[in-house]
Amino acid sequence: MKLVGFESNGEARLGVLEGGEVADLTAVEAKLSPDLTTVLNRSGGDVGFIRRIAAKAAPRHPLADLTFTLPVTRPGKIICLGLNYLEHAKEGGHKTPEAPSIFLRCLTSLVAHEQPIIRPTVSVQLDYECELVVLIGKRGHHVSRDQAYSIIAGYSCFNDGSLRDFQRRTSQWDMGKNFDRTGGFGPWLVTADELPPGGKGLKIETRLNGQVMQSDNTDNMLFPVAETIADVSTGMTLEPGDLIVMGTPSGVGARRNPQVWMKHDDICEIDIEGIGVLRNPVKDEISV
Repeated sequence: MKLVGFESNGEARLGVLEGGEVADLTAVEAKLSPDLTTVLNRSGGDVGFIRRIAAKAAPRHPLADLTFTLPVTRPGKIICLGLNYLEHAKEGGHKTPEAPSIFLRCLTSLVAHEQPIIRPTVSVQLDYECELVVLIGKRGHHVSRDQAYSIIAGYSCFNDGSLRDFQRRTSQWDMGKNFDRTGGFGPWLVTADELPPGGKGLKIETRLNGQVMQSDNTDNMLFPVAETIADVSTGMTLEPGDLIVMGTPSGVGARRNPQVWMKHDDICEIDIEGIGVLRNPVKDEISV
C-alpha cells in the first residue's frame, strides 16, 4: 500500500495510491488525521485499517494533478546515518566505520515530492544524496535485531541535500545538513509488508538532469536497517512517526572530478526499487 500526503482545497489530506489515482481517505473518515505520526500513535502502529477505508467509495484524484505534501507531515526525530556504504566512505577518505555515524535533520529542512529544493544564496556547494527512509510505527527502546522489523511501518525515498562547505567547517555536520528546504522526502510511503524485510536488495539511484550519478543496492549498507534500529534504540526511544534515513552510496558531487553541484533549474530524481521516484526541481533562493 502506498500512502500519499497531498493538498486539496488548501487542506492537508491523506490518500492511498491506486493505479494512476489517489483515494482520498480524509474525505471518507473525517476523524482520520492527514498526518501519519498521529495515525500511527492512535493505531498502535497498525495501518491495516486504512485498507478498509480505501475500499469504501472514496473520492479519487488523478495522481498527475496532485500537490504533494510530505508523506509524514509532522515527523518526530529525523535520524540520519553518514558513511553507511563502504565505497562512499572510501571516496571521502574515511576508514571503514566501526559504528553508525549519526546526525539529525529538522522539519524545516524537508521538502515534498515535486516541490523545489532551494539552493541558498550563501553557497553553491549543494550536493545530492539518495537514501532509503525507514518510518517507525511502534514505540521501541532497547530493540533487538530480531525485533527490529516489527516496529517498522514503511519506507520512502530521501534526498539528503547537503551544503558541503557548511557541513565541513566544523566536525559537526548538522549545519550543512539542515538548510531550509534542502532535503527531498517522498513521493509517498510504501508499507513494510510490500517490501523485503529491512528494505534489503533494492536498487537505489540518483539521476541529475537524467544522468545517473549514484547507483547501488541497499544490500551494501554497512549497517543494515535491523542493526541500525538496535544500535540507535539503545540510547533513543524510537516513537511512531520517527524517521531513520539510511545513508548514501558513492558518487556524490563533492567527490567527482570536476565537482558537480546542484544548481538552479536542475532536476534531481531519487529512484528506489519497489518504492518509486522522488523528483525535485532545484531553485535558487530569492534574496529579500
